[in-house]
Amino acid sequence: MKKYVIIVAGGTGTRMQGDIPKQFMLLCGKPVILHSIEAFLQYDATMLVILVIHIDYLAYWEQLCTEFNISLLFKVVLGGETRFESVKNGLTLVEEEGLVAVHDAARPLVSADFIESIFAEAEANGSAMPGIILNDTIRFIVGDTSHQLDRTFIRAMQTPQVYKASELKRAYEQPYQPLFTDDASVMQSAGFPLHLTGGRPDNIKITHPQDIVVAEALMNFLTTET
Repeated sequence: MKKYVIIVAGGTGTRMQGDIPKQFMLLCGKPVILHSIEAFLQYDATMLVILVIHIDYLAYWEQLCTEFNISLLFKVVLGGETRFESVKNGLTLVEEEGLVAVHDAARPLVSADFIESIFAEAEANGSAMPGIILNDTIRFIVGDTSHQLDRTFIRAMQTPQVYKASELKRAYEQPYQPLFTDDASVMQSAGFPLHLTGGRPDNIKITHPQDIVVAEALMNFLTTET
């Protein structure tokens, strides 16, 4: 079965408070986005890797490819104003039926064996979206009050999320809604069934400056463990 991955790197990094977006910052000596590209190609060297890059940083990414001698095979499309638009742009390069993973470039600790497990879940169940159990107490805000939620019924969603190409493309024909924060929300709105599977605590998302320090420590720890 044909496999694809759309690596979403279309953000401009406003929350990182830096000069460059988080996906291009260096993590253990390599651009953050490169870690994800390598992990997916380690899992399957034949899969089509589609990078979604903001137009303002396309030249910078090309500069990084030269500087770090990046010769891996991938295709690039321009990002949109929202994540929804960026994924939709990436889907224009998905021409055959198969399984499509959508992954945030800001999750550079994704591993080939984790990717393999998510694709296997999607092959068996039609889709796969990883989530992790929350350890913190969760409260739901209602106006000036709040009430506690039962965290045993709540998951923090991760990527990669994997779906059938035809279904994902059909779901992205919908008009954009602000609640479309990941692909599962888009698929659910389109009426497609979803299969939840286990995520991994070390599959963290880099959002704030301190997350780079945490990611480096985790990466070094995981390298030592293996």
